[in-house]
This record gives sequence, C-alpha cells and structure tokens, in this order.
Amino acid sequence: MARGGARAGAGRPKGTGKYGEKTITVRIPASMGDAVKDFVENQGWQIPLYSSKVAAGTPCWGDDHVGDTLNLSECLVRDPAKTFCVQAHGDSMVNAGIEPDDILVVDGGIEAKNGHIVVVAVDGDLTVKRLWKEKGRLFLKPENDNYQPIPIQENNSIHVWGVVTSVIKRAR
Repeated sequence: MARGGARAGAGRPKGTGKYGEKTITVRIPASMGDAVKDFVENQGWQIPLYSSKVAAGTPCWGDDHVGDTLNLSECLVRDPAKTFCVQAHGDSMVNAGIEPDDILVVDGGIEAKNGHIVVVAVDGDLTVKRLWKEKGRLFLKPENDNYQPIPIQENNSIHVWGVVTSVIKRAR
C-alpha cells in the first residue's frame, strides 16, 4: 500500500472553501500573520465610502448610507512595486501642504519633471522639495519663504527616489 500523497476523493471539493476558489500556500514571517489574515479577510484595506458628499462651504445634512467601499491602495498607489511611503520632517514644504509627521506616498516609477514635488538624495542627504528648472539651472525649491532654493551643481551627487503623489495627514 502506498503511503502519503494525494488520495482520490480525499479532502474538501475544490472551490467549496471559505474563499470559493482554489487556494495556495504562502510563507510569511510569523510576526505578519495577523496583519495578512486581516488584509485577506477584509479584501484589502477597504473602508466605507458614504454616498453623500461633505460640503466644503455651507453645512448640509448628510446621511448614514454607505454607498460602496474605498480601497486606499487603489486611490493612492499607481504601481505597488515602485511605490513607498516616507514620513516628512521639518517645515520647508508647509506651503505645499506637507507638514511635519505627514506621510508622503512616493512613486519611483514616475519621471520627475519640472514642478513635481520629489524625494531626492543630494550628496547622500534625503530631502523633499519641488524640482525646479529655471534658465537652464536645476534647483530644489522649498515651499516656505524661510528657506532658500538649493541649487544643484555639477559636482553634486543627485538621485531622485520618486515623485510625491499623495500626502496622508496625521490626526492632530
């Protein structure tokens, strides 16, 4: 008699489990087990999206009707393989809406162009600034009048990590 392996008729019929489809085995660090389980059971990070809109002027009555769910990954991430988040520090970008402790969603797959807000390493130091080209010269421009633009010189080592696509505000 053979031992081990698949036996005809053994186990649950395919597609009748919790997810209604074939499943696979995945190895993850034990410390991430609960987070991955929650993610799968909630079908991603989906949160309620109410059908009523919120007035930004005169207040109006809302409703309690949930129209759909909102997957934050779909809203904030264009290319997951090239996207990362970083926390802002300092006040050089406050006039662009970036305050200390805000989380920046950065897409490394977008080509940085004039006017984009970028996360960039200059001579090994990371910063977030507006990429600015003027009269053939390249600058990293802060969005706070208390700071001066950083001119990029030929001898500077510069690496653009990505373009800031979203800012997530921390509850204050």
